[in-house]
Amino acid sequence: MVEPGSGSPTWRFPSAFWIANGVELLERAAYYGTFIALTLYLSRVVGLDDAQAGIVAAVFAALIYLLPFFTGAASDRMGFRAALMLAFALLALGYGMLGAFQTLGPVLCALLLVAIGGAFVKPIITGTVAKCSDSASRARAFSLFYMTVNIGSFSGKTVVKWIRQDLGVENVPYFSAALAFAALIAVAVFYRPKSDGSAAPKSVSETLRGMGTALANGRFTALILITAGFWAIQGQLYASMPKYVLRLVGESAAPEWYANVNPLVVVLLVVPITNLIRRMSSEVSISIALALIPLSALSIALSPHLSGAIASLGIGIHPITVMMIVGIAIQGLAECFLSPKYLEYASKQAPQGQEGLYLGYAHLNTFFAWLFGFVAGGLLLQKYVPDPERLTDAARAQWERAMAGQDVLPPAYAQAHHLWYAFALIGVLSFAALMVYIGITRRADRRRLAAHP
Repeated sequence: MVEPGSGSPTWRFPSAFWIANGVELLERAAYYGTFIALTLYLSRVVGLDDAQAGIVAAVFAALIYLLPFFTGAASDRMGFRAALMLAFALLALGYGMLGAFQTLGPVLCALLLVAIGGAFVKPIITGTVAKCSDSASRARAFSLFYMTVNIGSFSGKTVVKWIRQDLGVENVPYFSAALAFAALIAVAVFYRPKSDGSAAPKSVSETLRGMGTALANGRFTALILITAGFWAIQGQLYASMPKYVLRLVGESAAPEWYANVNPLVVVLLVVPITNLIRRMSSEVSISIALALIPLSALSIALSPHLSGAIASLGIGIHPITVMMIVGIAIQGLAECFLSPKYLEYASKQAPQGQEGLYLGYAHLNTFFAWLFGFVAGGLLLQKYVPDPERLTDAARAQWERAMAGQDVLPPAYAQAHHLWYAFALIGVLSFAALMVYIGITRRADRRRLAAHP
């Protein structure tokens, strides 16, 4: 095991580091491959309406961000290798069940298995990365880890587009199951992490007490809820965007590839933007992010104002596709301003001496965002972009002609873009709330300094 501070920066790490990153790539490809297709699967295969699919996907996505607070402690007690084998066994079983059983009861059980298995993976992999690097090389180690996450996300969604179109969305989970099984074999054969005798992990009761302490702080919780508005909008890449695109553009559209614009922009711009905002206050950087995010939703909503296909490189591109890509690119840009400064700003909201405790729960904003965003996305889809299978016979026939380029969309889709107006409004409210929050906390800080100079 690498000892902290034992040398100069290096790109050479133990084999456990590379195996951990390899299986992380497989896990991320499996997860995002199924996640981008999940609401489609729940409606087309399981038979749920948009609102019901949104609720199921919301609970699943929220659990993915909540359970790691508890599985991290279990992983330390079990040992990383045993816990990681359990994780990938659960993932392979869960994804396999999604493909094999297509009624609600088994599907809910399968999603729970995937949520539990996935919740084990991140704390184990990040723990391995930390233990396999010293203080001099840790930044390099985690840069490789985050690159691996983005490559996995990008590649999984890229492949799933072909599976959905050629084999059907019901077969997407088999792709994820195969990747999870491959990761299980890799862990069983190659992954041999060494114990470093680290301190005993927190118990479940300690985790709950810490979470309760952090969330009982109104200042900290307010920041979590305000920034949840940002992630609720970005979560529409998975909650509503796939159905929106396929219902308005047709099955030839590639929502999986559109979603990849986000990680592509982040990979290309995060380093230069991080350097740009290095001396910028965290308040200003986060304010820029929350000012940009409603613009992303608004730009997508503007597609009806473009008429006809837009020519690019001699190819006609649907206006919805063009504005979707623009909006998602703006989301990626906004993320580059938010992510590097969020934890810094969150730490300033914690009571002095408790920064570490509070930062451990700073990403609960994504838990709340996914819970709200997927439910809202499902309800808005049902209202403004209804499932063609649930239209009247006449409207369904007109929709089919529209998809063949022989008619306009039926009146049921006349206000489809209002879905994005709703999320633009959420973004505006989040930005306004942040401005109020900054003003209130600044005054509170000045009063505290005046009382205790």
